[in-house]
Amino acid sequence: MSNTQQLEDLTTQVRRDILRMVHKVNSGHPGGSLGCAEFIVALYNEIMDRKDTFDMDGIGEDLFFLSNGHISPVFYSVLARAGYFPVEELSTFRLINSRLQGHPTTHEGLPGIRVASGSLGQGMSVAIGAAQAKKLNKDAHLIYSLHGDGELQEGQNWEAIMYAAGNNVDNLISTIDLNGQQIDGPTDVVLPLGNVKEKFEAFGWTVVEINQGNNIDEILKGMAVAKSKTGQGKPVCVLLKTVMGNGVDFMMHTHAWHGKAPNDEQLAIGLEQNAETLGDY
Repeated sequence: MSNTQQLEDLTTQVRRDILRMVHKVNSGHPGGSLGCAEFIVALYNEIMDRKDTFDMDGIGEDLFFLSNGHISPVFYSVLARAGYFPVEELSTFRLINSRLQGHPTTHEGLPGIRVASGSLGQGMSVAIGAAQAKKLNKDAHLIYSLHGDGELQEGQNWEAIMYAAGNNVDNLISTIDLNGQQIDGPTDVVLPLGNVKEKFEAFGWTVVEINQGNNIDEILKGMAVAKSKTGQGKPVCVLLKTVMGNGVDFMMHTHAWHGKAPNDEQLAIGLEQNAETLGDY
């Protein structure tokens, strides 16, 4: 895509997809999905160097790994609208025998999915392994990953973060969604993370901050800076400050919509706030 307006129109349509998918089955995670919509849209349509066709090896292209896999609605919507599988398949979200389960899986062979998720905290390790494989294959492309801030409460992350710096995994850009919310409440109440920037720097990473993580232009500028920091001996962490539930006013700034579906009336309100731009599935 070539301009911000196109990316914003796609983001609005993705938000509609998220709301409708979760509403239909009365199950799913709309809050974090809405909060990361701008980022995932920008990543797949402007930032990553990716092929038009999908193969599991991913040699010769940038790769993305979603660690906080419960925000699968936004991931599925962006993948479908990027051409990985038919947009109409979004209507099967979380249905029995669907390829679009609550957490992405690999056994159904859904194009665009390279790793199953479920247990939080494991995506960092996967991304690091993929980044090292790129180097072994002499493939100069990058690995991108996304993680929730509440997910950083999982200890495996910090082992992986330490490993990445200690092994100069400098072809990795890991983004942390800093929305300050998790399923049980604000992260600062459930288990405070402290100064995340200082922690990553202490572990030997280069840190880039995007303070307006729901602004397409700011995302593009920040990720360009992050990319410029690769290849310098250190892994790169992007701190993306987003608003949970962004784009639907009653879902914003609260953990209440982490894993709750809107009812009919709430769906109508949410859709009214996000005009159809590219056509509903």
